[in-house]
Amino acid sequence: MDNKITAFVNEQLKTEVPQFEIGDTVEVQNRIKEGSRERIQLFAGLVIAKKNGGISETFTVRKISYGVGVEKTFPLHSPNVVAVKVTRKGKVRRAKLYYVRDKIGKDAQVKELI
Repeated sequence: MDNKITAFVNEQLKTEVPQFEIGDTVEVQNRIKEGSRERIQLFAGLVIAKKNGGISETFTVRKISYGVGVEKTFPLHSPNVVAVKVTRKGKVRRAKLYYVRDKIGKDAQVKELI
């Protein structure tokens, strides 16, 4: 029984996993299905967390939209996540950047890794 589960999980894993770290600013291309139509929606923001591993690996992206903080959690190996593009590398010393939720304006920025 266990062999069937691991075989199924390995079949579902993506072969090319995007390389990004916590603190990076990324653009996530997410496939949205509306009725019979499909489109790709961009969600750009700061990666504040990565969790788990294997098939259940997720990452959380935070952005400010019209003055309100918006967070989305994406499954890394989901077929709906088309691509993750890194636009800016961040210099951080934490595994989770939950403290950014309390920061406003320039305090919420992460230094760029050069």
